[in-house]
Amino acid sequence: MTVDLRTTYLGIQLKNPLVVAACSLTDQLDNLRQMADAGAAAIVMHSLFEEQIEHETDEFQRVYQRGADSFAEALTYFPDLDEYRLGPQDYVDHVAQAKKAVGVPIIASLNGVTTGGWVRYAKMLQDAGADALELNVYYIAADMNQSGAEVEQKYIDLAASVKKAIQIPLAVKLGPFFSSPGYMARRLVEAGADGLVLFNRFLQPDFDLEELQVKPHLELSTPAELLLPLRWIAILHGRLQASLALTSGIHRPMDLVKAIVAGADVGMVASVLYREGIGALRTLLDGLQRWLADHEYQSVAEARGALSQAKCPDPTAFERGNYMRALTSFTGQVI
Repeated sequence: MTVDLRTTYLGIQLKNPLVVAACSLTDQLDNLRQMADAGAAAIVMHSLFEEQIEHETDEFQRVYQRGADSFAEALTYFPDLDEYRLGPQDYVDHVAQAKKAVGVPIIASLNGVTTGGWVRYAKMLQDAGADALELNVYYIAADMNQSGAEVEQKYIDLAASVKKAIQIPLAVKLGPFFSSPGYMARRLVEAGADGLVLFNRFLQPDFDLEELQVKPHLELSTPAELLLPLRWIAILHGRLQASLALTSGIHRPMDLVKAIVAGADVGMVASVLYREGIGALRTLLDGLQRWLADHEYQSVAEARGALSQAKCPDPTAFERGNYMRALTSFTGQVI
């Protein structure tokens, strides 16, 4: 049985719902070709960071050096910006080369928290041939004088300003730490986002007790991390006029299946490619097609949202019921 794997993401028709998430693997053209050959329907390029853009200005240098006398050890947490593999113009050129090198849509990625030079580079990436732009808002609300409403408005203003500057579709990648994620999702769509990517992984720093320094720490995702975005994709499906992408936790074919039946238009992967190689893309796709055929689905579109919250007449009761069932069914024993 042949299953139609086609899907639409950000208004772009894709041959299947498997997309490579923003990661360092995309900085090599040969890797991009391998990803496309292995079945990736689209590729999100690694991010151009706000700090790279701001590094070109004297203002960022002042921010970078502010407090150096008192907090010199904290500066070791920031990378030497001169050592970034690709500067802003190099990144734009790389997107242009990627677009020519592979036959799948290329999605550029901007990572930061303020408007700064983003609007200018968003236009440049559009002109370089990017099919869409992913705005990765990585913001830790550590200011105790800043309200939740102010944090949310920062996201809204950023999305709106970038959307006004471009004609290509805009996706916003955000974290889960809002008091009302559904309300925030709706506001972002109203501000112009054509799609949402759930969720950004906020990496937590570690402490070096010998050097008494804060040090970077990165853990690849695990299948357990699928549950949080899976829940919110299921809640948002059918309630927003926007595409939904699920990222974090897709490592096995059944993880991709779950993303689809929750309501995702695409599933994005990165960590599994580091662990198992780019060929893992084919394994995921073959498993998806096999499951759909075994369960007599004619297409991805037919299966999408089969287990979404929209299928329940009382969404609040649905969530409460899952919570109660999880607690009452747990039979773990104390060792």
